[in-house]
Amino acid sequence: MSPVQARLARKNLDRRLVPLRVEPLIAPPHGWIKAAREALGMTAAQLAHRMGVVQSRVSTLEKAELNGTPSLKTLREAAEAMHCTLVYAIVPTTTFEGILLGQAAKKVDEELTRIHHTMRLENQAMDTRDLAAERERLVADMLAGSLRRLWVDE
Repeated sequence: MSPVQARLARKNLDRRLVPLRVEPLIAPPHGWIKAAREALGMTAAQLAHRMGVVQSRVSTLEKAELNGTPSLKTLREAAEAMHCTLVYAIVPTTTFEGILLGQAAKKVDEELTRIHHTMRLENQAMDTRDLAAERERLVADMLAGSLRRLWVDE
């Protein structure tokens, strides 16, 4: 995928995730499975029958959901047994573009700090405007190249 295509794909994904970022879903205290089952007036035994499992499996699943341990497959099966849809998404706390910009800035700041320190020791320190301009240029260069290098810890 070209850098332009990747950027457009990120922007499209960011746009699609806006509703989830604006109003995050907070799980009910007893979990989504139990909340949906009770909202439908369905007993654990009835859900177990619809899923083709024993009743104790539903109780175990509801407890596992609170611990974050059930598989997506099992959650999907429970949802389908209640005529529901499992919704699964990884939602960035800001935007993917914002995360990339922040990571690039962090990498550039680390590099500039080292360079600026060395230049100060040699009495060649850059002024604030020059540092800001160089930072901006380096961030743009970093975002224009392979994004994989943003995540390399040195």
